[in-house]
Amino acid sequence: MSHHRHAVTAIEAPAAIGPYSHAVRTGGLLFCSGQIPLDPSSGELVGASPGEQARQCLENLAAVCAAGGAGLADAVQVTVYLTDMGAFAEVNEVYAGFFEGDPPARVAIGVAALPKGAQVEVAAVVALPDE
Repeated sequence: MSHHRHAVTAIEAPAAIGPYSHAVRTGGLLFCSGQIPLDPSSGELVGASPGEQARQCLENLAAVCAAGGAGLADAVQVTVYLTDMGAFAEVNEVYAGFFEGDPPARVAIGVAALPKGAQVEVAAVVALPDE
């Protein structure tokens, strides 16, 4: 890995299920890979509803941010992937609880399928605090 990009492994987040890093730090930013609703301990999918799954995705994403030296409040852009856009309001309600006050820019995208049959996946770009 070169000196200008540094992979981040988050031990509090579910293990990566493919050839990717939890996040990469570079140029004052943390680029976080998408998180699906996996239980960090078991690696199993959790949450029956899109809202429950969104909560686990965001908790996993928070663990990735922490491992990278930031927090969800530092997010500048979040992407939410949904297999059913009809669940947008339910997911949005959970999402709002994680981003009170000054929320980041966001994109919500409807997709045909997600890994392991998940209904929700969440990724982010996070500004690293000044050191």
